[in-house]
Amino acid sequence: MIAPFVAEKVRSTEGCPKCGQVVVMTTPVMGCPSCKAPFHYPKTSPVISYGCSSFGYDIRVADEFKVFTAVDCLVVDPKNMDERCFVTRKSDTILIPPNSFALARSVERFKIPDDVMCVVVGKSTYARCGIIVNVTPLEPGWEGYVTLEISNTTPLPAKVYSGEGLCQVLFFKSDTPCITPYGDDGRYQGQGPEVVLPR
Repeated sequence: MIAPFVAEKVRSTEGCPKCGQVVVMTTPVMGCPSCKAPFHYPKTSPVISYGCSSFGYDIRVADEFKVFTAVDCLVVDPKNMDERCFVTRKSDTILIPPNSFALARSVERFKIPDDVMCVVVGKSTYARCGIIVNVTPLEPGWEGYVTLEISNTTPLPAKVYSGEGLCQVLFFKSDTPCITPYGDDGRYQGQGPEVVLPR
Protein backbone atom coordinates (compact mmCIF):
# COMPACT_ATOMS: atom_id res chain seq x y z
CA MET A 1 0.00 0.00 0.00
CA ILE A 2 3.00 2.35 0.59
CA ALA A 3 6.28 2.25 -1.33
CA PRO A 4 8.97 2.78 -0.25
CA PHE A 5 7.68 1.67 3.17
CA VAL A 6 9.62 2.54 6.35
CA ALA A 7 8.47 0.27 9.18
CA GLU A 8 9.82 2.40 12.04
CA LYS A 9 9.78 6.11 12.86
CA VAL A 10 13.06 7.59 11.58
CA ARG A 11 14.41 10.57 13.51
CA SER A 12 17.98 10.79 12.19
CA THR A 13 20.34 9.67 9.43
CA GLU A 14 24.09 9.20 9.20
CA GLY A 15 26.67 8.37 6.53
CA CYS A 16 28.63 5.13 6.56
CA PRO A 17 32.22 5.93 7.59
CA LYS A 18 33.55 3.39 5.06
CA CYS A 19 31.59 4.06 1.82
CA GLY A 20 29.62 7.25 2.61
CA GLN A 21 26.21 5.65 1.96
CA VAL A 22 23.47 7.58 3.82
CA VAL A 23 22.00 5.21 6.39
CA VAL A 24 18.57 5.55 7.97
CA MET A 25 18.99 5.34 11.72
CA THR A 26 16.42 3.23 13.49
CA THR A 27 18.74 2.03 16.28
CA PRO A 28 22.04 3.43 17.52
CA VAL A 29 23.99 0.35 16.30
CA MET A 30 23.66 -1.04 12.77
CA GLY A 31 25.65 -2.00 9.71
CA CYS A 32 25.78 -0.33 6.31
CA PRO A 33 23.19 -1.76 3.88
CA SER A 34 25.50 -0.98 0.96
CA CYS A 35 29.00 -2.24 1.92
CA LYS A 36 27.90 -4.30 4.98
CA ALA A 37 30.52 -2.62 7.19
CA PRO A 38 29.51 -2.80 10.87
CA PHE A 39 29.65 0.49 12.71
CA HIS A 40 28.31 2.33 15.72
CA TYR A 41 27.38 6.00 15.63
CA PRO A 42 25.56 8.54 17.78
CA LYS A 43 22.34 10.21 16.69
CA THR A 44 23.99 13.36 15.34
CA SER A 45 21.99 14.07 12.16
CA PRO A 46 18.38 14.75 13.17
CA VAL A 47 15.62 14.83 10.57
CA ILE A 48 11.96 15.76 10.78
CA SER A 49 10.62 12.28 11.48
CA TYR A 50 8.99 9.99 8.93
CA GLY A 51 7.81 6.38 8.69
CA CYS A 52 5.34 4.41 10.81
CA SER A 53 3.86 6.14 13.81
CA SER A 54 1.48 4.82 16.44
CA PHE A 55 -1.73 5.22 14.38
CA GLY A 56 -0.53 6.57 11.04
CA TYR A 57 2.33 7.04 8.63
CA ASP A 58 4.51 10.16 8.34
CA ILE A 59 5.28 10.82 4.68
CA ARG A 60 8.28 12.63 3.23
CA VAL A 61 8.31 15.53 0.79
CA ALA A 62 10.30 15.00 -2.42
CA ASP A 63 12.89 17.47 -3.73
CA GLU A 64 10.78 19.17 -6.43
CA PHE A 65 8.70 22.22 -5.51
CA LYS A 66 6.44 24.61 -7.41
CA VAL A 67 6.28 27.95 -5.58
CA PHE A 68 3.71 30.57 -6.51
CA THR A 69 5.11 33.72 -8.08
CA ALA A 70 3.50 37.05 -9.02
CA VAL A 71 6.13 37.93 -11.62
CA ASP A 72 3.78 37.52 -14.60
CA CYS A 73 0.74 38.91 -12.69
CA LEU A 74 -1.47 36.00 -13.68
CA VAL A 75 -4.72 34.80 -12.13
CA VAL A 76 -4.86 31.49 -10.23
CA ASP A 77 -7.60 29.64 -12.11
CA PRO A 78 -8.41 26.07 -10.96
CA LYS A 79 -10.03 25.34 -14.35
CA ASN A 80 -7.09 26.65 -16.37
CA MET A 81 -3.90 26.70 -14.30
CA ASP A 82 -1.02 28.41 -16.06
CA GLU A 83 2.49 27.00 -15.37
CA ARG A 84 3.75 30.61 -15.28
CA CYS A 85 2.02 31.00 -11.90
CA PHE A 86 4.90 28.96 -10.43
CA VAL A 87 8.64 28.79 -10.32
CA THR A 88 9.94 25.22 -10.18
CA ARG A 89 12.85 24.35 -7.92
CA LYS A 90 14.61 21.02 -7.31
CA SER A 91 16.54 21.21 -4.07
CA ASP A 92 17.29 19.68 -0.66
CA THR A 93 15.49 22.66 0.89
CA ILE A 94 13.08 25.31 -0.34
CA LEU A 95 12.26 28.75 1.00
CA ILE A 96 8.57 29.56 0.74
CA PRO A 97 8.10 33.34 0.68
CA PRO A 98 6.08 35.07 3.42
CA ASN A 99 2.32 34.48 3.17
CA SER A 100 2.87 32.30 0.12
CA PHE A 101 2.25 28.77 -1.04
CA ALA A 102 4.03 25.86 -2.73
CA LEU A 103 3.11 22.53 -4.27
CA ALA A 104 5.24 19.43 -3.82
CA ARG A 105 4.81 15.66 -3.85
CA SER A 106 5.41 12.75 -1.54
CA VAL A 107 8.45 10.48 -1.78
CA GLU A 108 6.09 7.55 -1.16
CA ARG A 109 3.62 6.12 -3.65
CA PHE A 110 0.27 4.96 -2.27
CA LYS A 111 -2.24 2.35 -3.39
CA ILE A 112 -5.34 2.73 -1.21
CA PRO A 113 -7.61 -0.34 -0.89
CA ASP A 114 -11.32 0.02 -1.73
CA ASP A 115 -12.26 -0.24 1.95
CA VAL A 116 -9.80 2.35 3.32
CA MET A 117 -10.03 6.16 3.46
CA CYS A 118 -7.06 8.35 4.42
CA VAL A 119 -6.94 11.82 5.93
CA VAL A 120 -3.68 13.78 5.85
CA VAL A 121 -2.73 16.22 8.60
CA GLY A 122 0.36 18.37 9.20
CA LYS A 123 3.21 17.53 11.55
CA SER A 124 3.53 19.61 14.70
CA THR A 125 7.14 20.64 14.01
CA TYR A 126 6.07 22.53 10.88
CA ALA A 127 2.71 23.64 12.31
CA ARG A 128 4.55 25.39 15.18
CA CYS A 129 6.48 27.33 12.53
CA GLY A 130 3.31 28.54 10.81
CA ILE A 131 3.64 26.07 7.94
CA ILE A 132 0.30 24.46 7.15
CA VAL A 133 -0.04 21.34 4.99
CA ASN A 134 -3.39 20.98 3.22
CA VAL A 135 -3.84 17.63 1.50
CA THR A 136 -7.23 16.42 0.34
CA PRO A 137 -8.32 12.92 1.46
CA LEU A 138 -6.79 9.85 -0.18
CA GLU A 139 -9.97 8.14 -1.28
CA PRO A 140 -10.69 4.40 -1.53
CA GLY A 141 -9.20 2.97 -4.72
CA TRP A 142 -6.85 5.93 -5.33
CA GLU A 143 -3.22 5.32 -6.19
CA GLY A 144 -0.23 7.49 -7.00
CA TYR A 145 2.17 9.97 -5.45
CA VAL A 146 0.47 12.47 -3.15
CA THR A 147 0.43 16.13 -4.20
CA LEU A 148 1.27 18.20 -1.12
CA GLU A 149 0.00 21.75 -0.66
CA ILE A 150 2.19 23.81 1.69
CA SER A 151 1.21 27.25 3.02
CA ASN A 152 3.55 29.64 4.80
CA THR A 153 1.26 31.71 7.02
CA THR A 154 4.07 33.75 8.58
CA PRO A 155 5.46 37.19 7.60
CA LEU A 156 8.90 35.54 7.18
CA PRO A 157 10.39 33.12 4.63
CA ALA A 158 9.92 29.50 5.75
CA LYS A 159 12.25 26.57 5.04
CA VAL A 160 11.02 23.10 4.11
CA TYR A 161 13.40 20.10 4.00
CA SER A 162 13.04 17.55 1.22
CA GLY A 163 13.49 13.88 2.05
CA GLU A 164 12.10 14.46 5.54
CA GLY A 165 8.67 14.17 7.15
CA LEU A 166 6.06 16.80 6.24
CA CYS A 167 2.68 15.37 7.18
CA GLN A 168 0.94 12.32 8.61
CA VAL A 169 -1.54 9.99 6.92
CA LEU A 170 -4.33 8.57 9.11
CA PHE A 171 -6.08 5.40 7.89
CA PHE A 172 -9.77 4.61 8.39
CA LYS A 173 -11.00 1.13 7.46
CA SER A 174 -14.64 0.55 6.51
CA ASP A 175 -16.66 -2.59 7.17
CA THR A 176 -17.32 -2.86 3.42
CA PRO A 177 -15.65 -1.62 0.22
CA CYS A 178 -16.98 1.67 -1.15
CA ILE A 179 -19.56 1.58 -3.94
CA THR A 180 -17.61 3.82 -6.31
CA PRO A 181 -13.83 3.63 -5.79
CA TYR A 182 -11.77 6.62 -6.88
CA GLY A 183 -10.02 4.48 -9.49
CA ASP A 184 -13.25 4.22 -11.53
CA ASP A 185 -13.21 7.82 -12.75
CA GLY A 186 -10.96 10.00 -10.55
CA ARG A 187 -9.11 12.77 -12.39
CA TYR A 188 -5.98 12.45 -10.22
CA GLN A 189 -5.76 8.66 -10.41
CA GLY A 190 -2.27 7.27 -11.05
CA GLN A 191 -0.32 10.48 -10.40
CA GLY A 192 3.32 9.96 -11.33
CA PRO A 193 6.47 11.17 -9.57
CA GLU A 194 5.93 14.83 -10.43
CA VAL A 195 4.00 17.73 -8.93
CA VAL A 196 0.49 17.64 -10.42
CA LEU A 197 -1.34 20.93 -11.02
CA PRO A 198 -5.17 21.32 -10.92
CA ARG A 199 -6.92 19.53 -13.76
